[in-house]
Amino acid sequence: MSDDAKRAEIARIGRYIINGLFAAGVNYGVLKFNLLVLGVQSVWVAGFIANVFGIAVSFIGSRYFVFEGAHAPWGEQAMRFLTLYGVIACLCSLVYFLVVDRAHYSVEIGFVLQTALQVACSYIGNKKLVFST
Repeated sequence: MSDDAKRAEIARIGRYIINGLFAAGVNYGVLKFNLLVLGVQSVWVAGFIANVFGIAVSFIGSRYFVFEGAHAPWGEQAMRFLTLYGVIACLCSLVYFLVVDRAHYSVEIGFVLQTALQVACSYIGNKKLVFST
């Protein structure tokens, strides 16, 4: 890998982190809104709904900020992204179910664990499957 390619990859990872933090903030805000304002009783349901919002923000940021050089048609990228994130959202909801609803750890512990899972799966999935150039 050339020096320019390395710099470009480091910059992309930096943009990915910024986008991910923003999307995680949206996700967490919607999660807490669902639990505290709407009174959703099940954390996995509230988390699944929150993941939908976080995923939407993540797609927009990934397409236009993180992987700006990937010029596949919008609909094609959206379908691949939704497939990838649908699987990730189900896995994250399972984390909430097991960790919070069943094991009775705090919502924050569940959020941290599901976020780590999402980060681990999404960068490589986005780079290789969704926004490949």
